[in-house]
Amino acid sequence: MPAAARGTVTVNIDECKGCGLCVESCPPKCLELAPELSAYGVHPARYTGHDCTGCGICFYCCPEPGALTVYRRIRAEVVPELRAVSNQPSAVSSQLSAISTSITGAEG
Repeated sequence: MPAAARGTVTVNIDECKGCGLCVESCPPKCLELAPELSAYGVHPARYTGHDCTGCGICFYCCPEPGALTVYRRIRAEVVPELRAVSNQPSAVSSQLSAISTSITGAEG
């Protein structure tokens, strides 16, 4: 059974050139070129919806700034303070803010 995805990728189809570098560089092969054309007449990249590790290799290979955004999921085991509130989005937000303040020493 494959492990749960640790990340996700969003593709801005208005920025993507359809060069395919991200698709070729992706280790888990979770990106593909869409069969439909964008408004610019290219086949933009798209995330298949599974298997992303959040490594960011696609982002670093992409020649077009702003075409790809990689998000890495944070596990509750990594940040123990989140374990108790992981099912409550508003509590997670306030807890992250408190953790950030304790790390940086500044209100933000």
